[in-house]
Amino acid sequence: MRKITLYHNSECTKSNEVLKLLEDAKLEFDIIEYLEEPPSIDTLDSLLKQLKLEPKDLVRRGEDEYTMLKLGLNPPKSRDAWLKIFSQYPILIERPIVTDGRTAVIGRPPQKVKDWLSMGNSK
Repeated sequence: MRKITLYHNSECTKSNEVLKLLEDAKLEFDIIEYLEEPPSIDTLDSLLKQLKLEPKDLVRRGEDEYTMLKLGLNPPKSRDAWLKIFSQYPILIERPIVTDGRTAVIGRPPQKVKDWLSMGNSK
């Protein structure tokens, strides 16, 4: 069985739903409260590759930091620039993210995590 990691924000309803889903499935998993312990740039890059997404696809546009940084008007030009912003402002990272180190899924809606698990990603 692969080790599952949940990038979690306990203030987020969807993240809490995914946490309960993983607990109910009786899976072993690690929880990373990513606002308190932001992922490194290398970890973010790896997660994006596992998600098969570009950084612009992971950003939460409704956050105050998105407006404050004027990311809608002047988005970063490179992957590295996005990764630096995410590491400095982890609130901008879409959540929750569940990974087994090989593949990952964003749990919005939480059913996506259930589907991901049923495809054998916890093995």
